Amino acid sequence: MNVDEIKTGVVLDHIKAGKSMELYHYLNLDQMDCCIAIIKNVKSNKLGKKDIIKIDAEIDLDLDVLGYLDPNITVNIVKDGKVLEKKKLKLPTDLRNVIKCKNPRCITSSEREIDHLFRLTSPEEGIYRCVYCETESK
Repeated sequence: MNVDEIKTGVVLDHIKAGKSMELYHYLNLDQMDCCIAIIKNVKSNKLGKKDIIKIDAEIDLDLDVLGYLDPNITVNIVKDGKVLEKKKLKLPTDLRNVIKCKNPRCITSSEREIDHLFRLTSPEEGIYRCVYCETESK
């Protein structure tokens, strides 16, 4: 299978196998007017299998949210056909309006204007807690 190289854009590499469509929808890539390649179940020495997304356009990415969805992703910034920068992601310390608190007694349930803030409390297990009520979310 041949997938053309991109001249200027972003390559999301080392995506957990099967997660590329979730990222595709989260990033609203279906609304972009550029060439996008989703390659699923690519053989990987490191992961066994992985997915890759190639976006042939410059876009702004929320690296914290990508890190939350899959901290193993490598973001490659491509310019003139060459990788300019590689960014390794990790679980972000804080998340704002990414996770919604499920506790019906939390202030975010009654006060709609308040941001949903979560803080990473267990990096090993990927556990976040609401900063207002301490409700756990994975």
